[in-house]
Amino acid sequence: MPENNRTKLLIARRVPNAVASRAVSEFRAYVTESDMDAWSVVDFCKKHDVPAVLIGKKSGLQEDHIAALPSTVKIIANASAGVDHMNVAFALERGIVVTNAPDALTECTADFSMLLVLAACRRASEYERIMRSGWGKSFGMTEMLGTRVNGKTLGIVGFGRIGRAVAKRAQAFGMKVAYTDIQRASPALENGAMFYPSLEELLPHSQVLTLHVPGGGTPLMTKKEFGLLPEGAVFVNAARGALVNEDALYEALTSGHLFGAGLDVYRNEPHVDVRFAGLQNVFLTPHMASATIETRDQMGFTALDNIAAVLDGQKALNPV
Repeated sequence: MPENNRTKLLIARRVPNAVASRAVSEFRAYVTESDMDAWSVVDFCKKHDVPAVLIGKKSGLQEDHIAALPSTVKIIANASAGVDHMNVAFALERGIVVTNAPDALTECTADFSMLLVLAACRRASEYERIMRSGWGKSFGMTEMLGTRVNGKTLGIVGFGRIGRAVAKRAQAFGMKVAYTDIQRASPALENGAMFYPSLEELLPHSQVLTLHVPGGGTPLMTKKEFGLLPEGAVFVNAARGALVNEDALYEALTSGHLFGAGLDVYRNEPHVDVRFAGLQNVFLTPHMASATIETRDQMGFTALDNIAAVLDGQKALNPV
């Protein structure tokens, strides 16, 4: 097949129609109708000598998969910010460029994090269930009370793009902001937020805590860390489920130490621990922080922009 008619890209996960249309037009891409697993990706690449692959969580390529890829593969593109579903180090060792989409998710993930904060503090899931069951009973001054966010301190773990975007939204709601990260941000980026050099120092000041760091490895939040939060605190996680020891979180929620939680991510997705579904003081969503039409399109377009650059002999726009 002539070079200009050759399939240059395998899209191994389902993508929005706008992304698929551009991929077919620009790269003569093969677009899967259902998410492919890693070995199916390897087999396709061997048969069709494609130089570029866009993968997802199900097609996350580990060392044995990457070792089996043909030398024609030049780039593995991710349409998400996280790359914990693949072995990046081994891909780079093989000379394969790996890219992600770090900016595409920022605004919508920050919006969603604030939604979780507000929903957990104001008992949104409980109120919604009351209405869906028919209401039928007025509540007095002392019943079904939430906790307001105005005036409270929001602790942010990870003050990168998303963490800073959450800080701006929290400040608009009248919240004070404190954070911890590997290093302190510049005064301009801090925008009045208080820096604590360690998680242990941040936690006692965090009336609401939200996580914005990569997952993997040992859980960041265990019984010790939850115990350091002030009594009546609210915990929010729209980052990665692996950051949390869920037994410790459950204990903190059922003991009354935590007022509530807003959760979008879980350790064993898509199979959430059923204990959380039974708790009234938890607002649960199914890993949907980036789930808007605009953001999902932008995620895919960012991956395609990186592929276009690499195949054109240029540097990747978002190398990992």
